[in-house]
Amino acid sequence: MDIRSKRIAILAPVAWRTPPRAYGAWETVASNITEGLVARGWKDVTLFATKESITKAKLVGWIEKGYEEDKSQIPLVSTCLHISKVMERADDFDLIHNNFDYLPLTYLPFIKTPMLTTIHGFSDPDILRVYHDHKNSYYVSISDADRDPGLPYLATVYNGIDLSNLTFREKPGDKLVSYGRIHLDKGVHLAIEVAKKCGRDLIIAGIIQDQDYFDNLIKPHINDSSIQYIGPVNPVQRDALLKESYTVIHLNTIPERFGLVMAESMAAGVPVIAMDLGSCREVIADGQTGYLVNNIDEAVKAVGKIDRIERKKCRERVEEYFAIDRMVSDYEKVYEEIFRREAQKR
Repeated sequence: MDIRSKRIAILAPVAWRTPPRAYGAWETVASNITEGLVARGWKDVTLFATKESITKAKLVGWIEKGYEEDKSQIPLVSTCLHISKVMERADDFDLIHNNFDYLPLTYLPFIKTPMLTTIHGFSDPDILRVYHDHKNSYYVSISDADRDPGLPYLATVYNGIDLSNLTFREKPGDKLVSYGRIHLDKGVHLAIEVAKKCGRDLIIAGIIQDQDYFDNLIKPHINDSSIQYIGPVNPVQRDALLKESYTVIHLNTIPERFGLVMAESMAAGVPVIAMDLGSCREVIADGQTGYLVNNIDEAVKAVGKIDRIERKKCRERVEEYFAIDRMVSDYEKVYEEIFRREAQKR
């Protein structure tokens, strides 16, 4: 079976452009899957995303700009319009690869085309009602840690990142860095505490997702010298930021689902110190590409051991497990299994 002749639709979210200018994890992964398929010789790949999105595949969109970038939109209206328009064209494809959470699953009774859903995380336990109502569909997890025991997963496929815009540097910088979304979940306040206890400068970057959290727990510590906040970073700015980094502090307060920040950092040769929650032990090789910790004191001690890490091993781990080509190769195996099962139904 030459699966690369199949017609594939990649359904991306419409919160941000695909790929995003700065933040937008799901859009980033949807983009990397799409471009990875094209690079591996797939001839008929269609990306459904915002109209201003960028791709080497076919682009179809109805939403001009992402609703996070154009606040005049009601997010649910844009979401429903985008998904419903994709489903109207379901018969044009052999497979719909859904990267837009649970809402597309509600269309399954009305279309014939099989759908693969990459579950990028469960935002609330209640959405499991939708997944459990469609157990006859196809699911992939992005880490072994982030799975619901009631769902029939086909595989775990780790997110793949674009290594071309992450420069490996053998020589470390001298800053502690915390980047991603500014939210309690990501433990930015804990990174500040570690920096102060270590007596090291900290650079914070990312979108402010919880303004109260930022105002109360982050902003009072910012002094534009030892503790800096530089706002969101695009890929070029992120690469420059990682050049300055001695280590990335990622003290997530909830189980991590995958953690693109960890993979991106290691791709640049930067070791990561992360809480041992969720997928962190799948992404980080403890003691080889960073350290897994359980509290602030352990994180402080880990900073003192960063010079034991061979930065080249950080890059090598990403190249082996978290590069786009590895991700797409794994998805090809999933696609092949779906087509095999669908053929048996006929």
